[in-house]
Amino acid sequence: MAYPRKLLGEGESVVLDLHPHWKVVFVPFLELLAILALAGFLLAQGYSSTANYVIVGVGALLVLLLFVVPVLKWRTTQFIVTTERVVMRSGVLGRQGRDIPMVRINDVSFQHTFFERLLGCGTLVVESAGERGQVTLTDIPHVERVQRIVYDLVDRQSPGRPVTRDVAPDR
Repeated sequence: MAYPRKLLGEGESVVLDLHPHWKVVFVPFLELLAILALAGFLLAQGYSSTANYVIVGVGALLVLLLFVVPVLKWRTTQFIVTTERVVMRSGVLGRQGRDIPMVRINDVSFQHTFFERLLGCGTLVVESAGERGQVTLTDIPHVERVQRIVYDLVDRQSPGRPVTRDVAPDR
């Protein structure tokens, strides 16, 4: 789901449009496989039709709770970097969001564990001038590249500093 262009300001363009790293849905995918394997095994045992309906019903409920809900949350969580702001949006039925203008960002830092470094993701911390202080965004893919891009965009917004280079996403 791409960020709607109608929500962009005059002259604003999307630089990055990201979802959390795929590692967020890895465990729910394993749980899906386990549920399907267990349900298949139980259905092959030759229980009565009533027991089979219960097995299918419980299996469907578990798939919904342990797989569908986490995948929907992952899919509806967005981290967008535009030329003017950093945007966070999340929510399946209800939505919540936060925008931080580039001119208000004081610091952009990242961290990742050894495991996250192997997977190519991490935590991005965006510190802004204002009441809410800093925002911690977890499971950001290519966190070092994202940090550099946000920093470059903040640097471009700073008054009195020359633009050193064009900011474009690496693909």
